[in-house]
Amino acid sequence: MRIGIDATCWANPRGYGRFTRHMLTALLELDHENDYIFFLDSLAATASDIPARAEQVIIELSESPTQAASADSRRGIGDMIRMGRAVSAANLDVFFFPSVYTYFPVWGRFRKIVAIHDVIAEKYPELIFKSWKNRLFWTLKTWLAIRQSDRVLTVSQFSKQGIIEHFRLPDAHVGVVTEGSADSFGPVDDRSRVNAAMVAHGLAPDTRYILYVGGIAPHKNLAVLARAFSQLIAQPGYADVRLVLVGDFENDVFLIDEQLRSDMNNPQFREKVIFTGYVTDDDLNCLYNGAKVFVLPSFCEGFGLPALEAMACGTVVIGSDTTSVPEVVGDAGLFFDPYNADELQAHLRVLLDDDDLRERLGRRSLERAATFSWQQSARDSLAIFTAAAR
Repeated sequence: MRIGIDATCWANPRGYGRFTRHMLTALLELDHENDYIFFLDSLAATASDIPARAEQVIIELSESPTQAASADSRRGIGDMIRMGRAVSAANLDVFFFPSVYTYFPVWGRFRKIVAIHDVIAEKYPELIFKSWKNRLFWTLKTWLAIRQSDRVLTVSQFSKQGIIEHFRLPDAHVGVVTEGSADSFGPVDDRSRVNAAMVAHGLAPDTRYILYVGGIAPHKNLAVLARAFSQLIAQPGYADVRLVLVGDFENDVFLIDEQLRSDMNNPQFREKVIFTGYVTDDDLNCLYNGAKVFVLPSFCEGFGLPALEAMACGTVVIGSDTTSVPEVVGDAGLFFDPYNADELQAHLRVLLDDDDLRERLGRRSLERAATFSWQQSARDSLAIFTAAAR
């Protein structure tokens, strides 16, 4: 088969980009029978980690799709036509969009597969879009992508159910390919490495801290995390605890939680809450290892990759119960109502106080994380591509 890939979100620093890079890298390492053609914009083409054996077709665009498809913008029609022409002119059997986020219309007899990672935009549009125009453009784009698709791919059973219900698709039209944790995430036995990473990001060595990794968009629900944390440190015995928020917040192209942005400029808030900005995977691995607990409080997640990365380091996860996180974490973590800061605070206190419980759940986390891999994601993706081509 000749398999075309929309690789324009290769440069995306968030979850879509991680999925694209890790799954496709594993796929090309696994599959030496089929040919892969990556369709890239000039920004994505500068990446040094694109697999060498992938044929590259570079299309000059007026704006990188990573920026143009953000919450307050939209793709230029001319750019989408240029991408569509390049793909449609190629001799392909299958074409794959790793995310509907960078979808563009294509035409031709080859099979079309589009990945829809979640239904966050459909369930919580007021938390995603700045205007009705942005929402309308997203709705039209997603509708067209689904209508053109021969198969939809998603990353969890939770997301599959949401997609089937919202878009009224038959069960057989939606396939599931789970995600994996990169090899760079795992237990660190050398405590000096962990302490060095902590110091580099504004924490004293051996500080007790709660960790969050991700964006600061409103649907991430960091307001409830901040409220639970404030309640926690007001209690006797917890004043030393810190909250560490990891993410490239300055360059985030998605909608920003304005209350949290305001809090970031409050000196009293900043005394207890550490905003690290962008962190390398080496430092992030150490921060996962040093955390007493990892929290993913989102209203909705398609998969929850940071939770899996934390588990791969043996760190216990607390996640909201309205997302895919319980499906990923299983019996290795604790869950709460994302609207209930008191419940989250109670879970935090339990895990901070009970070393035995935390260690027991940490061992379960390692075992659970080991059941996910990018190699399995690649195998499942290839099976979907092959079935679609037939």
